[in-house]
Amino acid sequence: MPQPPNPTEADLRSARDDLQRLKDHLQSAIVGQERLISDLITAFFAGGHLLLEGLPGLGKTHLTKALATCIGLDLARVQCTPDLMPADITGSEILVHDERGQQLLDFRPGPIFSSMVLVDEINRATPKTQAALLEAMQENQVTHAGTSHPLPVPFWVLATQNPIEIEGTYPLPEAQLDRFMFKLNVTYPSAEALLALLDLSLDEEPADRLSTIFPPGRIIRIMELTREITIARPVKQAAVELVLATQPARGEQSTPARKEIRYGASPRGLQSLLRAARVHALQAGRPQVALEDIRSIALPTLRHRVLLTIGSQLEGVDRDDLLRGIITDWEQHW
Repeated sequence: MPQPPNPTEADLRSARDDLQRLKDHLQSAIVGQERLISDLITAFFAGGHLLLEGLPGLGKTHLTKALATCIGLDLARVQCTPDLMPADITGSEILVHDERGQQLLDFRPGPIFSSMVLVDEINRATPKTQAALLEAMQENQVTHAGTSHPLPVPFWVLATQNPIEIEGTYPLPEAQLDRFMFKLNVTYPSAEALLALLDLSLDEEPADRLSTIFPPGRIIRIMELTREITIARPVKQAAVELVLATQPARGEQSTPARKEIRYGASPRGLQSLLRAARVHALQAGRPQVALEDIRSIALPTLRHRVLLTIGSQLEGVDRDDLLRGIITDWEQHW
């Protein structure tokens, strides 16, 4: 396969400035979540789906709406409930009459056919309905009655869930979690951020004041530019070693992975790691991926792909802390 051309300095500078401008716009509407916004942009331009987890009222839905406004994309919202059916997401066939008065079945697309889909409180949907998202997220298509319907390009799913809700919820299966590039934890803002929030949003939604900042086609061009970022073979090898460090079967007897982890990150996680690292390098204006890029996005890429042993869960082992230790050991080796 031919290698993509190296991006010019002008291309890198222009893309870096555009991404920074997008970040500034989002931070003007969502205060106190700088790291969350940075990771959101990284996964978005890497073409990955996102899972946002946080308590109610922290601005998860508002951030998604602000992003859709800034980049000029239509946003479809699906509010998940236990009685939500797969057809409510993918679409269904209805009986219509053609020009000659004959009856026929016509497929009417559901909200999944938007470029950006917000799936709110995804863990409130039943497994059957959650499964309706699997093909769309992996294959960028929906199959109905034996016919495949392509989804828009680009296409993103941004899902939210509440970590403290238990009643009436259905935890996402590992197969679906693995289809999210990042799992981002929405943290509680500081006192200073809360004061700034009151100034911005006491009487109106800040996202309503935002406007589109990218011309048509600019998003696609930036995404194409990320694929031109070089990943040297030693950097690829380092990424492989990091993913293998989460595999208990590949670790030493004394490593944390061997003792605490039941299943490690998948090959899809490795792909997500490097795709996101390219965007992180682009945000820094560099034409190649560095180990720093991998380190910076490793935690949101891996945290939902690593399963702890039953004993570790009972002992209250924190998965993020465990992964931070693995990442630190990996850094020292490389």
